[in-house]
Amino acid sequence: MASLDGFIADDNDDVGPLFDWYFNGSRPLTDGADHGPFAVSEASAAYVRPMWQSIRAIIQGRRLFDQTNGWEATPPAGEHLLVVSHRPKPEGWHPEAEVPFFDDIAAAVEEGKRRAGDGVLAICAGDMGGQALAAGLVDVVAIDVVPVVFGSGRRYFGSVAGQHLLEDPDVVVQGDRVLHLKYRVRR
Repeated sequence: MASLDGFIADDNDDVGPLFDWYFNGSRPLTDGADHGPFAVSEASAAYVRPMWQSIRAIIQGRRLFDQTNGWEATPPAGEHLLVVSHRPKPEGWHPEAEVPFFDDIAAAVEEGKRRAGDGVLAICAGDMGGQALAAGLVDVVAIDVVPVVFGSGRRYFGSVAGQHLLEDPDVVVQGDRVLHLKYRVRR
């Protein structure tokens, strides 16, 4: 998710209304048992459900890991969670969970692809997602744009350096209070 001006949170890491569209419809995304009672518009459900079902592994950065407590080792989509961080896994955090920590985005992507098999490896937005884009490790950018302007905060691609071209969107879906877009990265 991102605001119209490209932020995933404000300066205080508050996501404000970015996730409101997850709860403003009548179509459930999940059974509600693991990650809440997501209920979206019919258009958003038709886009998000198959996308979530295709995901087999997710890579997240340490900031998101700390904010979500690593989704308690059960990501909202997929079976595998991998974390990119220069700090080790918190001592005692879900010792039963096979959630590896990497200090290198390329190594995390390599392992994530292995774990994803023929499914999708999703890389979360933020500094770590921007590093993956800059390193040429991203093939597709999927973004859910919400009609809000933050003005400042945490950028969708973090502090990614350089220019990166994307193809025209091959998916454009208008939901309720969200626009779903998907772009291939131009090589």
